[in-house]
Amino acid sequence: MADTLLNDVGDLLWEAADQVVLPLFRKLDDADVSEKAPGEVVTVADRRAEELISARLRHLRPGSLVVGEEGVADDPGLLRHLRDGGDVWLVDPVDGTANFAAGRRPFALMVALLTDGRPTAGWILDPLAQTLAAGWADDGTLLNGQPVDGTGSVPSLGELRGAAMTRFLPPEARDRVRAGGRRLGELLPGQHCAGREYLDILTGEQQFTLFWRTLPWDHAPGVLLVRAAGGVARRFDGVDYHPADDGRGLLVAANEQVWAEVHEALLGS
Repeated sequence: MADTLLNDVGDLLWEAADQVVLPLFRKLDDADVSEKAPGEVVTVADRRAEELISARLRHLRPGSLVVGEEGVADDPGLLRHLRDGGDVWLVDPVDGTANFAAGRRPFALMVALLTDGRPTAGWILDPLAQTLAAGWADDGTLLNGQPVDGTGSVPSLGELRGAAMTRFLPPEARDRVRAGGRRLGELLPGQHCAGREYLDILTGEQQFTLFWRTLPWDHAPGVLLVRAAGGVARRFDGVDYHPADDGRGLLVAANEQVWAEVHEALLGS
């Protein structure tokens, strides 16, 4: 049953990408893009993909609830379900909407399953890169069907490569992160797509990523998949991340040693 669900949701994300998202990529007109909050856009692809994905997820798990990014924009009260009993789906129909609306890559489709308030499964699809990550919290992560293990050898501090989204950081923290980045191999500015940042940790393209804003649909799928592959995702104060927590700041790393070294370099006093 578990293996079937993992494949079924992966197939669903591919279907949403092929039928809704990709046909609209670089084909949006002004009427297809609107601003749902200052500086935050939504497109017709986000709304249509969320409708398709949500309906199918409810069918896959009868009685389950869906908490989608666009649904929450209309009804913020939906967030109360993230610690409910039973099955709750978190859906980001197009992660990286600003990229998508501008005709840029990357963007991704993401889903997480919470059962009795516990994240139990996650999926991230980058359709342009044809990369699908899927996994169960207790059974590891698959990348295009192949197991991922992030617990292997660790580059030296001066060779570590990762991203830090510094735009929304408080000024003091921003200065500290930028200064600490000089101790690392490469500190990247981020790709405006959380899903791709998580995929790049899973593929080994980078060893860490640092965020300030942590909306649940942006991070629940990726955190689960990185953890299931042996990685670590904690708040800046060392507390483990949970999507229902209303906090700021998140450091994600391929394994425990990388997390400790990057935390010291970027956030240490």
